[in-house]
Amino acid sequence: MPKPLLLRMTQLYAPTLKEDPVDAEIASHRLLLRAAMMRKIAAGVYSFLPLGFSVLRKVEQIIREEMNAIGSQEMVMSIIQPGDLWHESGRWDVYGPELMRLEDRHGHSFALSPTQEELITSIIRNELRSYKELPKSLYHIQWKYRDEIRPRFGLLRGREFLMKDAYSFHHSHESLQEHYEQQARAYGRICERLGLEYYPVEADSGQIGGKVTREFMALAEAGEAELVYCSCGFAANTEVATADLQPQTYGEAGPAPTELHTPIEGTIAALAEFLKISEHATVKALSGKDASGQLYVLFIPGSHELGEIKVQKALPGFEFLDDDSMVDAGLVKGYMGPVGLPPDVKVVADVSLRDVAHWLVGANKPDHHLQGATPDRDFTVDLWADLACARQGDLCPECGQPLQLARGIEVGQVFQLGTKYSDSMHASFMAEDGTEKPFLMGCYGWGVTRSLAAVVEQYNDDGGIKWPISVAPAEICVLPLVVGDERVAPEAERIAAELLAAGVEVVLDDRDERAGVKFADADLIGWPYQLIVGKRGLEAGEVELKDRQSGEKFSLPLDEAVTAVVGMIEAARARFL
Repeated sequence: MPKPLLLRMTQLYAPTLKEDPVDAEIASHRLLLRAAMMRKIAAGVYSFLPLGFSVLRKVEQIIREEMNAIGSQEMVMSIIQPGDLWHESGRWDVYGPELMRLEDRHGHSFALSPTQEELITSIIRNELRSYKELPKSLYHIQWKYRDEIRPRFGLLRGREFLMKDAYSFHHSHESLQEHYEQQARAYGRICERLGLEYYPVEADSGQIGGKVTREFMALAEAGEAELVYCSCGFAANTEVATADLQPQTYGEAGPAPTELHTPIEGTIAALAEFLKISEHATVKALSGKDASGQLYVLFIPGSHELGEIKVQKALPGFEFLDDDSMVDAGLVKGYMGPVGLPPDVKVVADVSLRDVAHWLVGANKPDHHLQGATPDRDFTVDLWADLACARQGDLCPECGQPLQLARGIEVGQVFQLGTKYSDSMHASFMAEDGTEKPFLMGCYGWGVTRSLAAVVEQYNDDGGIKWPISVAPAEICVLPLVVGDERVAPEAERIAAELLAAGVEVVLDDRDERAGVKFADADLIGWPYQLIVGKRGLEAGEVELKDRQSGEKFSLPLDEAVTAVVGMIEAARARFL
């Protein structure tokens, strides 16, 4: 790291804001703008001012150190990617409108990079030729672009963002698995060095591809993702988690289903209220069709929500029917059930319902339900599948204890891609037995700009940001309460110079401002420590130190202040190494 310089607030470009911006919805968005870390340029696009840029660089440095420690080599790839590469991989059309496309003056198609699988594969496929050259792991830190339909929450869902992405190439599954675990451990260390409370969770690979993946979720109420976790260490995104959903049976089953008159709004909540039962004892029905046009009615426990990711895995291309399409298909909205469905409609049921001997379901006519509908006697399930999202209180699949629910910000994700890209893009090597084989690939992404938002979401209070020392724009701010005073200003300068000489990152607030303004800005910006130099303190031979994290204030003897502060800062640094 370069030798720290003394920053002076009179020279620093840090125009803090007193009021919350009107369109800033969450704490990190508000505070990163107010604390002069960044400025909005357009929806989902931000420029980083000197303080925010300093934090970005510190996050990058932590990432570099952890990537280098596992043998991944840094490079840099172009933001602009030829469209031909995306056609090769098959993602030009399937990635969707989030892919920013452009043409040059010759009519050639390009994409602004949202990720780099295609480009890195095109680079290595003609240059890595033998198993003897494997494995290789390469990474870069580069700006990415996604045309989000609704950019929001500041850095959490932007159209331009800084990301570290790494790619590895292997000759065997064992080699891929080993590096995948190395990357995952490195991601855990990055979280710890950023000071983040986090969970590595089971996840879905989405448009990146591959079947094995893990997300790193920083816990935050503002997070867009939901996860369930257990004290045993299990954690998973609710949309992909497998858990014991504990559906219940309602009433007794007779020799045939019993029809119930239920003149209610056709919702599970209304049904449970009408019958005075738990939603766990009901079965919810949803209708749709797959990519081939086949009609389905899906059944899940009434207490749960359908997991769209799970549905797409079970029925690729599945789309819900609108009201008119339901009528055309002979389905009754709010009262669908598996008994007496039109013959061209197939039944798909959540695997948890296998343990329910008979179901409380719609009767396929308005204002009526069936009690005691029994699988294999009254109807046939064409496909059992994991369809429902996990929720709080479901039982952990590993230890059987109740799961807890939290919200999180995805800061990183690791993937085993297998041969998804090497097959489609004809990237192969000469194996030990003399045959050509496709590379096995891994992909490892980390959101650099998103990390700023995650840290601020976990480290803030009513006064502003409380940066962990590992990523703070500077480690301590020296605040002379009187500028121009014959003793206060020189002592503040001396202390700042001695701290700087000891290797501490120092900001000197040498502005001619009231003490209240300086204190408010120091809290807002979030310097980890504030050293306050005032007339009264100096007369008593003391200065005051404030710990921004704890809010604790205490006096230090003037002649011992620098030594004491250096010791505290070194101890604070050590907690993030």
